[in-house]
Parts: sequence; structure tokens; C-alpha cells
Amino acid sequence: RPDATAETIIDGWLKTGDAARRDADGYVYIVDRWKDMYISGGENVYPAEIENIIFQLDGVADVAVIGVPHERWGETGQAIVVRAEGASLSEEDVLRHCRPKLAKFKQPGTVRFVDELPRNATGKVLKRELRLQTETSTDAAAE
Repeated sequence: RPDATAETIIDGWLKTGDAARRDADGYVYIVDRWKDMYISGGENVYPAEIENIIFQLDGVADVAVIGVPHERWGETGQAIVVRAEGASLSEEDVLRHCRPKLAKFKQPGTVRFVDELPRNATGKVLKRELRLQTETSTDAAAE
């Protein structure tokens, strides 16, 4: 697909879509993917940071965080959690775990529990599918 190649390679540079930061010593750290970032109250939020915090909670088998529309903040995070077998985590358990570890604007606004996360053939979480599921469930609830 020449059009996709033209969007990816610009002036000899390969645009990977990775979001990175550089520390004071010049080390570069990949923090997330640009397309997964969302903006909450004017602040950039990288879901990978939140996912890493939630993974530390006992009873979490898998997690993904997506940005969902929010009337006041533009977007807020929704944590989609797969409970470990036998775990009885609640939304409040997840939110309580996040409060002391994340700035207020990074804390998930909601938690949704699922049996499994959708993944592609290489095992990458399909966040686009999660966003569609959230939109569909929101639309159904509004009817």
C-alpha cells in the first residue's frame, strides 16, 4: 500500500507512532503509542502508565485503559480489567488502588470487567475494539 508507506516514511524517517520522553541524562524511554493517548482536562494521559499500576493489584489477570468521552474533562480513562481466576475485585478496589499512585487526571473514571481482552494475531490488545464496545454499550444504555 503506497499510501500507507507514504504516511509512515517521511523524509527518510520511519514514524512508528511511539510516544517517548528523554530524561536529563539523555536516555529515551518509550512511554506508549500516540494513538492510545487521550487528553483529560487538557493533560496528555498515556494508558500504559495506568495499566502498569493496575497490573500491580492482586487479582488482575489483564488490563487495558482507553479514553472515553467525558462531559467536563473531554475524556477520562476507563480501565477494562480481566479478573484472575477466583478473584472478586470490584470497581472500588481498582479505583482505591490507583488513588495514591496516580495524579487525579490520570485516575480511571470507570472500571469495566470483561472475561478477556480482544487481541490480534500477535497478541496486541485491540483498543479500537474496546472503544467500539464501550460506544455500543453507552448507546444501548441511552436508549
